[in-house]
Amino acid sequence: MHFGYWTPIYGGFLRNLGDEGMPATWDYVKQLSQLADRLGYHTTLVPELYLNDRKGVDAPSLEAWSLSSAILAVTEQLRVMTAVRPGFHLPAVTAKESATITDIAGTTDAGAARFALNVVAAWWEEEARQYGGAFTRHDERYRQATEFVDVLRGLWEHTPFTYQGEHFSVRDSILSPKPAVHPPVFAGGESESGRESIAAFADSYVLHGGTVDEVRTKIADMNARSQRIHQRDMAEFGMSTYIIVRDTEAEARAELERITTVDPHSPGYASFEEFVKNSELDVELSRREYSVGTRGLRPDLVGTPEQVAEKIRAYQDAGLTLLLIQCSPAHEELERIAEQVFPLVPTREYLSTAGG
Repeated sequence: MHFGYWTPIYGGFLRNLGDEGMPATWDYVKQLSQLADRLGYHTTLVPELYLNDRKGVDAPSLEAWSLSSAILAVTEQLRVMTAVRPGFHLPAVTAKESATITDIAGTTDAGAARFALNVVAAWWEEEARQYGGAFTRHDERYRQATEFVDVLRGLWEHTPFTYQGEHFSVRDSILSPKPAVHPPVFAGGESESGRESIAAFADSYVLHGGTVDEVRTKIADMNARSQRIHQRDMAEFGMSTYIIVRDTEAEARAELERITTVDPHSPGYASFEEFVKNSELDVELSRREYSVGTRGLRPDLVGTPEQVAEKIRAYQDAGLTLLLIQCSPAHEELERIAEQVFPLVPTREYLSTAGG
């Protein structure tokens, strides 16, 4: 298992709490990144959000691509997985940016890429309206993402490169210098069309939090699709999860209760009521999934170090290779997890061939 974490670009991960002690500033992100690098974390996911979906649209959030370059420049081994949404980017420009960022990043001691992409097909129509992004409907967004990656790889590999698609086109395009190591491409999606497209254009698959059985089923499905299309399994499987580790299970459960308690007098309570109304889950599960997002509490990685490690080993046995952790406050909890959980979970060597 590789351990990774979400970079808190929006001041925290919890919708029910205000100040989590993780300001949305470069100074905080720099300190956290260097701490995680020293602690041996493998990957940080840098989400791309122009509006803050955790603390409210008026709250601050940092921009993913400039932040990713800076993180790579001040760390040594940490891999940065940067989200990219095709509706907000030209693929030829992204290919150029990726080549430069790959040069900034270099490789790990094992020769693996330190820069990766998480292609997010589409999300949040209101944000697209405010920032002028192209918000495509469901099946169409995966065709858009496929074309986007086709152009990236075409420019990384060929000169000149020409491509004509429904969403993106380039003609006799030259990209120089090319990235010394191709950034691995991750993507996530759960619909039939999404999974089929991702199996075709992505190297690796990322999941929202789920139970061990749910994760095992999804991994088997995606490997079967990849084998049919490419005659290989997918390179990596990552899952978002929220982790709470304490000396006793009672202490961990008390923290879980604290972060999932929704104040009926808070400004955000109306959005919680709307979430419950639209959810197919009971109120208790809705409360958990609303509080953190990305289904981060569904894996229930809550308890003592031994209890959490045992659950993580079950996910490892199911085929999961990368945990993308959310925790609060990150600078305290990532250190606690590294010291108390890492020694209890077998780790994988860096993938020296991932991404080409």
